Amino acid sequence: MKKIMKIVAVLAAAVCISSCAKKANKENGAESESAAVQTTKTLVDHTGSAVTIPADPQRVVISSLLPLPSVYCLYLGGPYKLVGMHPSSKAAGKNSYLAKFYPEINDIDSSFVKNNVVNIEQLLELKPDLILYNASNTAEKEMFDTAGIPCVGFSTTIAGYNTIETYASWITQLGEIFGDTGRSNEIIEYGRNVEKMVKERTSKLTDEQRPVCLYLYACEENSITTYGGNMFNQYWCETCGGRNASYELNGSNSLNMEQIYNWNPDMIFLTNFTPALPEDLYTNAIGGYDWSSITAIQKKQVYKNPLGMYRWAPPSSDTPLALQWFAKQMQPELFADIDMDKEIISYFKKFYGVELTNDNLKAIYNPSRAASGK
Repeated sequence: MKKIMKIVAVLAAAVCISSCAKKANKENGAESESAAVQTTKTLVDHTGSAVTIPADPQRVVISSLLPLPSVYCLYLGGPYKLVGMHPSSKAAGKNSYLAKFYPEINDIDSSFVKNNVVNIEQLLELKPDLILYNASNTAEKEMFDTAGIPCVGFSTTIAGYNTIETYASWITQLGEIFGDTGRSNEIIEYGRNVEKMVKERTSKLTDEQRPVCLYLYACEENSITTYGGNMFNQYWCETCGGRNASYELNGSNSLNMEQIYNWNPDMIFLTNFTPALPEDLYTNAIGGYDWSSITAIQKKQVYKNPLGMYRWAPPSSDTPLALQWFAKQMQPELFADIDMDKEIISYFKKFYGVELTNDNLKAIYNPSRAASGK
């Protein structure tokens, strides 16, 4: 009988241990399952709204803010987790050094945007867990909210079109989203130091010492377009020692040649949003327009913006370089000591970890027409 009781006790203990083990395994499994569920965090984006996003987003789409992919890559060291981007951003990337140094850019989907409009069904096929968009695009925000996709707005006007501070604010917000990579302060400080140097040299220039500059965002057969005094071209001019020919205008404006004759700019800058090159204006090769009487043409002072990791017109990952380049064009004597070759090589090595060759530099200074995406 004692032996039987002992066996019963052993069996009971075994059942108890087994039951406890199952319970523990179940609890541990529940904890593991819970840990696998994406945790969230909340931040206030550039729209002023509190937004809840994944704590560690894995599938990111950048929709309507064209320069942001370059700043994203600068901050994270590459296009990690990026699964979708605007086709115009991709066109600039494929014809710049963004895709040369980060070839994964070529494989990122851009088909969800047609004629600057997001197709939400195609976007959802990318299974994004976070979208970064232009904060002024309220239609997109409403679309993303309705679809239940977390989204963070990045503003182009948060710093009054100061490109250095806009670039700094984008980097700061990327840090809030993805965590500090240890690079934010260094990147932001570099840009602010460049701005301080440039402003110190140009602050005492009189109007007469400042060339009249015209920025052309489109210069094509049926369209000549510039922006007014509330856009980034105003910042480049004020800071770098020029006067913006179109400062009295607001927003995007279509121009006719009569208006350009009246301004008679000393310098013309062609952005990489247009396929036009300086020789097109020198030879009147576009739309039958006659540029020959304009001072900038006569002095051969038409400049195509360089193209590094992105177009040098809006804020981008190359903004501190753009600031120095514009300053050298507008005030060559004040900035004669700035060697742009050395500045570009140093910046790319320091912040992108890449060594540029002389051929690389030549390509940056002479971007292709295809970079416009048109």
